[in-house]
Amino acid sequence: MNQDNRLSGVLHILLHMAERQEPVTSELLAEMMQTNPVVVRRLLSGLRARGYVRSEKGHGGGWTLACDFETTSLRDIYEALGSPSLLAIGLRDPASSCLVEQAVNASLSQTFVQIEELLLQRFGAVTLATLSADFCKRRTSCSAVSRKDLADDV
Repeated sequence: MNQDNRLSGVLHILLHMAERQEPVTSELLAEMMQTNPVVVRRLLSGLRARGYVRSEKGHGGGWTLACDFETTSLRDIYEALGSPSLLAIGLRDPASSCLVEQAVNASLSQTFVQIEELLLQRFGAVTLATLSADFCKRRTSCSAVSRKDLADDV
């Protein structure tokens, strides 16, 4: 089953961008993501069209944030990516004439709708600021552990 990891990738990129005051090139972001700069540009183009990021060409150019992390939700970013399919599973034959399959399809379809509504609701409740705060907390925790390890070595 193929997974669409664009949302995860773009969120990763946005958090890296938030850590920098200056524009970030596609090349540098690609290096951080261990991917190709073209992939980064493709990911960010939908966000640029929706006003979440800006890009400047030329020397000193690159990508910058254009959104408020406090109000921009995961759902906003998800929709800017074109609302990719949330579930990798589906119906075998949505228009089957088999009564058994129709019963299965009805149950699964209803469940899929409920799952997607719940997931989108959760995406709407999580902001980029929430992710950024979690990252900062993890970074602080990692730094504290590293400092403690260094002190123990002395």
